[in-house]
Amino acid sequence: MVDRVLRPRRSNLAVPGSNPKMLDKAKGLPADQVFLDLEDAVAPLAKPDARKNIVAALNEGGYEGKVRTVRVNDFTTEWTYRDVIEVVEGAGSNLDCIMLPKVQNAEQVVTLDTLLTQIEKANGFELGRLGIEAQIENAIGLINIDAIAGASPRIETVIFGPADFMASINMRTLVVGEQPAGYDVGDAYHYILMRILMAARAYDKQAIDGPYLQIRDVEGYRRVAGRAAALGFDGKWVLHPGQIEVANEVFSPSQDDFDHAELILDAYGYYTSEEGGKLGAVMLGSEMIDEASRKMALVISGKGRAAGMNRTVWFDPQADDARTQTEPKRDDS
Repeated sequence: MVDRVLRPRRSNLAVPGSNPKMLDKAKGLPADQVFLDLEDAVAPLAKPDARKNIVAALNEGGYEGKVRTVRVNDFTTEWTYRDVIEVVEGAGSNLDCIMLPKVQNAEQVVTLDTLLTQIEKANGFELGRLGIEAQIENAIGLINIDAIAGASPRIETVIFGPADFMASINMRTLVVGEQPAGYDVGDAYHYILMRILMAARAYDKQAIDGPYLQIRDVEGYRRVAGRAAALGFDGKWVLHPGQIEVANEVFSPSQDDFDHAELILDAYGYYTSEEGGKLGAVMLGSEMIDEASRKMALVISGKGRAAGMNRTVWFDPQADDARTQTEPKRDDS
């Protein structure tokens, strides 16, 4: 089994497989991930042609720099096995992940893993390269989420599917992602989001928030995305190009936070070294840092680097506040 690569997924763009025009347009949009949809966005009678559209689009290329995912239908339908076989056999070398919706138990993930392994062996694809994204969309899926998140080394993300989830628990609202009328204190989705996040992190997976359906309300999207980002989610679905820039911004650290994280990593590395005095807890300017600080900084630094950010300050133990605007010169002699 191959080592899984951590892929940036700040913005996850949904693209209906039944719409060739949108499949083509998505190639030029700055989303971190595109998922070509065979499920809810495609009518039952259009699914066979949508598979062909997706295979053609993937093989044609143009999604470079993006995570390429296909969302198949869930295992309670008659379409799943043909979705997986036709798409992976037809375009497996140009595909990164399969998204499985409405996951209810670990066995469904294991079934998909087994099917992918058989297809890879039969077609000479690299074994284990294709990832799985598990979408949690109902109460039973959330109850079983720990087993789901740990069911396969192929799993890369655990995703919240709010619309179906809200229906499954009889939530009294038709506005996906917004607080239901009458819930005036706290956040009605907090437990669900935290439950998904804890399971994802326990198994070193990414946690992705689902869609915000009011696609023209960009500030509403920003507010809801900010809630998930504050908890620690890695990204959010995008249903319209106008949401992409907001997602990329919200799920990236600020420049100040990125610089601060890089300084902590540099300073801690220096002070724990022989040259720096082999110290465990030290001052960085007016802030005390230690091993816990390093771990927190790694998270922010990793998100920033994945987003392509560049630092603007560097650590300098000779500076008054231990930072400088220019990279210190190294003595390579």
